[in-house]
Amino acid sequence: MTGAERLLIMRHGEAAAGAPDAERALTPRGEQEAERMGRWLAARPDLEAARLRLVASPYRRARQTAARIAAPLGLEVETLALITPDDPPGAVIDWLLDEPDDRPLLLVSHMPLVAALTGLLVEGRPERGPGFPTAAVAELTAEVRAAGCARLARFTTPADINDQEVP
Repeated sequence: MTGAERLLIMRHGEAAAGAPDAERALTPRGEQEAERMGRWLAARPDLEAARLRLVASPYRRARQTAARIAAPLGLEVETLALITPDDPPGAVIDWLLDEPDDRPLLLVSHMPLVAALTGLLVEGRPERGPGFPTAAVAELTAEVRAAGCARLARFTTPADINDQEVP
């Protein structure tokens, strides 16, 4: 990544219980969480929203979250099969290393992957990742999107955002 580029890792909004896991949908609260985070991200001039690439897990709740993020940002959502809950974070890093890093990137995925991926990128160890409340976003910066090479610049949950920050 160039100096100002970022990698944002987001957990989907609150989802209802049910089976199969891939078809679980957002609850009304989860929809509100995702919409709040989307408006907050859209209001941040430092993110260069027009350049942001938005990639989501194919699971329903992640796609629903990404759609609510994409709307205020005016973005399209891509899906990526290897960012489902139990995928290995090392495989995601391999994918990141093969992708162009000339744009900020937002991944919308699941626990435990979001925590393990953040831990691996920042600490070099997947078990060192933070707990992610629903719809939380970890903002990382790095020269190279590789294990142990990132810095956690910011960690934000829907509850952290005050009403002045959300249009």
